[in-house]
Amino acid sequence: MQTILLIAAAALYLVCALLPARQGALITAVTGLAWLVHGVALWFDVLAPGTLRIGFATMLSSALWVSVCAYWVENRNFSLDGLRRLVMPSAALSVALQALFPGVLVTLEGKSGMFGWHIAIAIMAYSSLTIAAFHAVLMALQESRLHTRTEGGGFLAGALDQLPALLTMEKLLFRLIGFGFVLLSLTVLSGIVFSEQLFGQALKWDHKSVFTMLSWLLFAALLAGRRFRGWRGKTALSFTLAGFATLLLAYVGSRFVFEVVLHRGLA
Repeated sequence: MQTILLIAAAALYLVCALLPARQGALITAVTGLAWLVHGVALWFDVLAPGTLRIGFATMLSSALWVSVCAYWVENRNFSLDGLRRLVMPSAALSVALQALFPGVLVTLEGKSGMFGWHIAIAIMAYSSLTIAAFHAVLMALQESRLHTRTEGGGFLAGALDQLPALLTMEKLLFRLIGFGFVLLSLTVLSGIVFSEQLFGQALKWDHKSVFTMLSWLLFAALLAGRRFRGWRGKTALSFTLAGFATLLLAYVGSRFVFEVVLHRGLA
């Protein structure tokens, strides 16, 4: 059942990515349907009775599910067709990976009620900063398009030409980063304060903790630089992508190594 739903969601995301921009109503409808099917698949696959499925593909799929929702909300206020060209294929890929690499089931028996909240906040933080990373890539492409503008340019170029002004895009980017940073801070805080209740052991500085803290520091530096030094443009984009890449390594990257490369269980 879950596999069929995941295949359907991936197919719908790809259809949505390929629809021409002029078919706005159809894009909205297909996006909503794909998001619902994806959500139902996640519900049945991740939240089995008394257990929680955890893995790199599951985390990636959950993050892209929230990111699709964020795109849909943003696109109602601004024309962000270029973002669709990036988010939808990525969502389709994440769904396919979830079907191929299901991860492991973790029993919730004996675990603190904080465990579920910690995972949920972490996924929201990943999701917010994932869509911010897509946004940053889109801004970099938009800026490059402005500097090397030529007629035509194909599928993506047309979508880039429809984006709001760079200043508007930058405001949206920092709104996303600010929201994601608050959630990331809550994730870090809950991991520190409730480590023994959540995981049955005191906090240890493993690869996940180190990369998460490094990502937190990069985003904190970016927001401080924006506030006090007026950072923008390439500096802001570089910090955003570096912070996201580090966060990706913190969990998704490490879980990928354990599950796919080393064929080991939860770590």
